[in-house]
Amino acid sequence: MQDPFANPDAPPDLSHAGAVVDKAIEFMTGQNISTLAIASALLGGAMGMLSQGMTEDAMVRVLENAITSVRRGELRAEHGSH
Repeated sequence: MQDPFANPDAPPDLSHAGAVVDKAIEFMTGQNISTLAIASALLGGAMGMLSQGMTEDAMVRVLENAITSVRRGELRAEHGSH
């Protein structure tokens, strides 16, 4: 899976948004919020943002791509988890 932050064609605000999300995750972790709660909140927020500019069919394709990445083990390989 290609790192979107390494993509020279990515929008310039993508890196900034990623950094803000990383800080939010760090803050929530420090507040002893569970990993599942953090991930669920971020996914819900992301889906809400996507729904503002995508059709439902396009959102389903995004989710199907994510499912494919999980099944291929791409996320596990990136983050070193098992």
